[in-house]
Amino acid sequence: MSPNITVIIPLFNEEVMISKLYDRVLKSLSSLDENFEVLCINDGSSDSTEEKLLEIHQKDKRFKILSFSRNFGHQASIWAGLEHAKGKYIGIMDGDLQDPPELFASFHEKLASGYDVVYAVRKKRKENFLKRFAYFLFYRILSKSSHVKIPLDSGDFSMFTSQVRDQMVSLKERNPFIRGIRTWVGFRQLPFIYERDERDAGEVKYTFKKLVKLAFDGFFGFSNAPIRLMGNLGLFIMFGCIAYTIYILIMLFAFDAVPQGFTTMILAIMFFGGVQLFSIRVIGEYVYRIFDESRQRPIYIVKKFYQ
Repeated sequence: MSPNITVIIPLFNEEVMISKLYDRVLKSLSSLDENFEVLCINDGSSDSTEEKLLEIHQKDKRFKILSFSRNFGHQASIWAGLEHAKGKYIGIMDGDLQDPPELFASFHEKLASGYDVVYAVRKKRKENFLKRFAYFLFYRILSKSSHVKIPLDSGDFSMFTSQVRDQMVSLKERNPFIRGIRTWVGFRQLPFIYERDERDAGEVKYTFKKLVKLAFDGFFGFSNAPIRLMGNLGLFIMFGCIAYTIYILIMLFAFDAVPQGFTTMILAIMFFGGVQLFSIRVIGEYVYRIFDESRQRPIYIVKKFYQ
């Protein structure tokens, strides 16, 4: 019999969290519906995460393990969970318990009342100031530049119907940006405000490099703003050059003086060189993503599925 609820939990080197994660998820889902499954995605962990998950799986078969051949990343892990989920309702949460599983009961209640997607919106973050500011800036720039209005301060923590899940996985993207895809498919969506908890134990797995990649996936996957920026910059430079040419002609014919500007010329060359390199970088990002899509490589490889 297919489960009513599937919860997807990506995990990477979370051995210290497994026991507490199991207790809280089990308690919250059992009080909601006994017919559930939990897909624990072991994203190539190098510690004892898989062994601890296997111990749980042996005593509770509802906790299933999808173990990758190597580390493929957080978004790929969620995508794998979506492709293997069988529930009528699908929930997503992080394995560090910053997303409280107890909220799934509230999410489920909203879905039962007619909504298709309930996504969590963080009221307050407890990370350091620099990281909070980076997230704040990222979401607002993305929201303004994207052709899809991705909700501010929303992450992957959510619950939605199997119909939404089916539409999401049908897209077959190589660089999935889950919260963007979830918004793009539409349906009746509802924000749920919550205060995100601090990490209970262990180390933060989203490094600066991984956050930059996530931001790139959001911008280049759901916005043509970088291309528009290049065009606007080109227009600005063109009009600037025209204005400077007019200035030189006025100085030459009205005042019989030619502006001296070896330094200005060098700065102009360096500026234009920088603009060209920046433009090539932006175009290259789009071209690489086209190339990446054309190769059709899988975004993850399953080493073993314990079900």
